[in-house]
Amino acid sequence: MTSQANAGPHLREILRSLAFYVAFYGGSVLLVIVALAMIPLGRDRYKEVVRMWSTWHRTCVRVLLGITVDTGGFAPRSGVLYAIKHESFFEAIELPHMYPLPAVFAKEQLLRIPLWGAIGTRYGLIAVDRARGASALRGMLTAARRWTADGRPLIIFPEGTRVPHGSRPALQAGFAGLYKMLGLPVVPVAVESGPLYHRLWKRPGTIRYRFGEEIPPGLPREDIEARVHAAINALNP
Repeated sequence: MTSQANAGPHLREILRSLAFYVAFYGGSVLLVIVALAMIPLGRDRYKEVVRMWSTWHRTCVRVLLGITVDTGGFAPRSGVLYAIKHESFFEAIELPHMYPLPAVFAKEQLLRIPLWGAIGTRYGLIAVDRARGASALRGMLTAARRWTADGRPLIIFPEGTRVPHGSRPALQAGFAGLYKMLGLPVVPVAVESGPLYHRLWKRPGTIRYRFGEEIPPGLPREDIEARVHAAINALNP
């Protein structure tokens, strides 16, 4: 896959990608407007629109880009913290489609995006602001516990940001702290979206997920970090 990733784009990939950008992002603008209009009508209406947005992405990926998704028979559940490899926007946009009303730890800057940020906050995005230190961590824990009490799964990208396919950076220090204080089991998730999706001219193929064995709460920091790091990199070359 590495040699393919380094090759230049074919005309068909360029045309497919252009069609994808127009269809998905054009549809996204419309769905954001619809979601905002739904908020005064009831607290759950706009959540349906968020799932529609994520499902629209999956449809555009399959039909326009020729990308299929292999989840390995995954069945989502609540009461766990999913720790996901982050190679592109693909796995972030997929979350409402794959998980039942996920509550997601996200960079605080994302919640400043006009309109989209307001919907994300109401939906269940939990702001991660590393500059604020302990006070930010307390706010994250409060929000996370509130959402888990409602039976919603938690999602975190423990590397903290998107990383190139094949790289294995250390996990962010805050991951182990959240794991300890939340007291939840962790399901590590490997995903290899980078070679196909994290590029201007996207390529057809299959994006695979691999869900690791559930890791119980209460492990020492070095153990939980080592197990999650190994599991989320299971699809790396």
